[in-house]
Amino acid sequence: MPATQENEIAITVYAPALMGNDGRPLAVVHGMERALPGLRLDWTISSEGKRIPVPQREAFLARGRPNGRGFPLLRNGDDDFRVTVTGLELPAGSSPGGQAQLDIHAVLPLTVDGIAAAAEVLEAIAEGARAFWGHATPFNAGVDIARQTKNWAANPQPPPRGLPALKLPWNIRSPEIPHRLGWLNYWSAAAARTIGFPDPARDAELLSRSRRTATGGWVVRLTDASLDLDNPAHLDALKRAYERFPEIGGRSPP
Repeated sequence: MPATQENEIAITVYAPALMGNDGRPLAVVHGMERALPGLRLDWTISSEGKRIPVPQREAFLARGRPNGRGFPLLRNGDDDFRVTVTGLELPAGSSPGGQAQLDIHAVLPLTVDGIAAAAEVLEAIAEGARAFWGHATPFNAGVDIARQTKNWAANPQPPPRGLPALKLPWNIRSPEIPHRLGWLNYWSAAAARTIGFPDPARDAELLSRSRRTATGGWVVRLTDASLDLDNPAHLDALKRAYERFPEIGGRSPP
């Protein structure tokens, strides 16, 4: 299957900014390879868009991006099952609570194998990065979810599909507050406490599709099948989750 955004699962994870000789990028890569047996992230993409090998991966990651912010893109060598990961630094002025963050982006194929591995890969990235929160969402659903974040002055149209409007990240008071929901959600122990998860009385359905991580965080699956907002049951599940967690997207009063 040719690689296009429409047949990808996008994974986004938000973590504390990198500091000095920070081993988290390598921990993320090793975690992804453990989560997907047979995966080897030892290639990158040249400025001309060509795949090139990375024989000294640890040194490659340690050098960081050319602008010094984040870590460079790595990918596997299988064009039929393309997996990528990279990290970008978000400056304090555009981040919640005025704290600079590491924004990690990874991509899995939206295939049977990619869907089956998505929760483990999300968890591996988030735990390796010591993340605040993150999500894994099929590209098409992610487009509509991204459109929930509103700069009303620039775009007065309400979000699609009756979804709630969410604050811009720099208007959210704390980095532990997730900006949005996704299909698979990673919430650190701190993020879960901040949004009030779990409440056994109200979260029985979500808990049936959730698991605890080694650090006390959670991986929470909104729907059994990959999220498709053209499916009314899936759209309803997303709306119910927003109603349950008004803190997400900075919608609760301070």
